[in-house]
Amino acid sequence: MVVAEIQSLAQAVSLLVHDGDCVALEGFTHLIPVAAGQEIIRQRRRELTLVRLTPDIVFDQMIGMGCARKVIFGWGGNPGVGSLHRFRDAIEHGWPHPIEIEEHSHAGLANRFAAAASGLPFAVLRGYFGTGLMGRLDTVRPVTCPFTGESLAAVAALHPDVTIIHAQQADRDGNVLMWGITGVNKEAVLAATRVLVTVEEIVDELKPPAGGVVLPSWVVDSVATAPGGTYPSYTAGYSVRDNAEYLRWDAISRDRDAFVAWIEEHVMRGSAVPA
Repeated sequence: MVVAEIQSLAQAVSLLVHDGDCVALEGFTHLIPVAAGQEIIRQRRRELTLVRLTPDIVFDQMIGMGCARKVIFGWGGNPGVGSLHRFRDAIEHGWPHPIEIEEHSHAGLANRFAAAASGLPFAVLRGYFGTGLMGRLDTVRPVTCPFTGESLAAVAALHPDVTIIHAQQADRDGNVLMWGITGVNKEAVLAATRVLVTVEEIVDELKPPAGGVVLPSWVVDSVATAPGGTYPSYTAGYSVRDNAEYLRWDAISRDRDAFVAWIEEHVMRGSAVPA
């Protein structure tokens, strides 16, 4: 049996995330791997292609600290508040440097992960027609159904070099358990070459609740404990969302100097997770 390595977060990021990689950091509403994203900042990774259906403030931090070359996404924002100001600054003013963007629908990007997870070169869906994305994206092409003649959109499989997710638990062999809203976490893991999972805790035995998802150790390279590692988002069963922190982030991220000072205090020298 293949057993995933249980490592520190710093060790896992050092081993698995390299400059120039395509890195998916998935999580939908909760299970967002904030601690892992901040460790990538600390290790000063550069030229990354960052992927997520819904980039929020951890992507804002990574983009603002110069980690990203390109962002592939479906929707980006500070959820419930407004814009990602570091993301906007990079696009509008090239600070700290210009970045590329590749925008999809949620369904389109989810299908790209699903195709890769299934070992297929592309997925097919109804979508993109009537938008400017069909003619602008190299990863979307019109196809004709051989059975009905219907025009459909084909989206290329997306294979991240690394997928990083957060989950509730792992056992000592590296099998991972997550529950609640799991989004495309499973598909993003199965689509990737390397996989890092941060977890709230290591347990002796996994006891999946109804609707729980178990990722076997053979699809995971490294597991790192990171209690509270989704803050200011949440992990179902372990923590609650800090809505006030999202409001505070809006003011911090609007100003370049305030942003850099916050990163220096809370990420480079400390922790954004409250004690």
